[in-house]
Amino acid sequence: MRHEKDPPLRSDAQRNRERILCIALHELTQCPDAPLSVIAKKAGVGQGTLYRNFPNRETLVLEIYRHEMQQVADSAPRLLQEFPPHQALRVWMDRLAEFAMTKAGLADAIRLATSAPGGPTRPSPTPVAEAAELLLRAGEEAGAIRPGVTADDFLLAIAGLWQMTPEEGWRPRAGRLLDLVMDGLRAGAPRPHPLVEQHGHPD
Repeated sequence: MRHEKDPPLRSDAQRNRERILCIALHELTQCPDAPLSVIAKKAGVGQGTLYRNFPNRETLVLEIYRHEMQQVADSAPRLLQEFPPHQALRVWMDRLAEFAMTKAGLADAIRLATSAPGGPTRPSPTPVAEAAELLLRAGEEAGAIRPGVTADDFLLAIAGLWQMTPEEGWRPRAGRLLDLVMDGLRAGAPRPHPLVEQHGHPD
């Protein structure tokens, strides 16, 4: 039997879940071991509501990480609609750097959540790898980057991002690193385009 009040209840539950994730992202980025009671209070929900959505700290932390990675990944097809493939890739690289630097505290929380023996494993970067593959293939088909570069190649090439610290002034350094990677991707391209400026502004 269908109950007319069911959709609003589900909607309220979804809003609670999203609010918990939003507050938890902020709190855990600032303090990796932020108490769940503080997160529940700032999200405006009872601890019972928090635990119904996320039975333990590990579940909450890993869900935040998956959500944030998915946000970065989901931006790739949108960028391909806005920019030429080579430019979409460069803009996306900046967004990936932003994720790596501004979520450094979250990375600490993930390390705490996954370090216990028998605990959950860190989620694989599959959505990000799939997004990189999409952008690389689009750039290759447009003749803007060298053929044959895989998502694994790309992620290894930008691994230096995760060696940086999110201190003030990280953006110019990350930009130089990503420009070097972009130069490498463009070397040997059948139809190279002018170098894309950082942040994706058209030439």
